[in-house]
Amino acid sequence: MNCKQATQLLSLQQERPLSRRERFSLRFHLMMCKACRNFSTQMDSLRTISRHYAKGEHPASDDRESH
Repeated sequence: MNCKQATQLLSLQQERPLSRRERFSLRFHLMMCKACRNFSTQMDSLRTISRHYAKGEHPASDDRESH
């Protein structure tokens, strides 16, 4: 697996569960590739921020309102 395939699987797992083979290949690649691990972490952060925003939670605006 190369980095392009790994990032495609990281994106795809947002939409559907990966097969056992895909999960294993991705996990193995992530163990070896720091850049893809960073990409995975960034995707997780974006997903978390998006979920908070969709719920109407916006911590940055709360900070501005309290001052």
